[in-house]
Amino acid sequence: MSKKKTKGFIRVDAERCKGCGLCVAACPKGDIHLDPQTDRRGIRVARVGDDVHCTVCGACYTVCPDVAITVCKATAPASSKSEK
Repeated sequence: MSKKKTKGFIRVDAERCKGCGLCVAACPKGDIHLDPQTDRRGIRVARVGDDVHCTVCGACYTVCPDVAITVCKATAPASSKSEK
């Protein structure tokens, strides 16, 4: 079974998110949605779906007025080939 490689992922700071939905509209992969349940403030905050679809394009980060999104790019793993 092969693992899908990801370019990275995003994190949503639920305390900063006000649920405006701009990131939902900006995500080209449709991987961000508003939580169906409200938080303690009565807000439906943004949630990230399956990270394997994220291209770390940064569109969500760019449109977020509350700087509630962090884009984390994956680092390249060390080479597993042994030198001969």
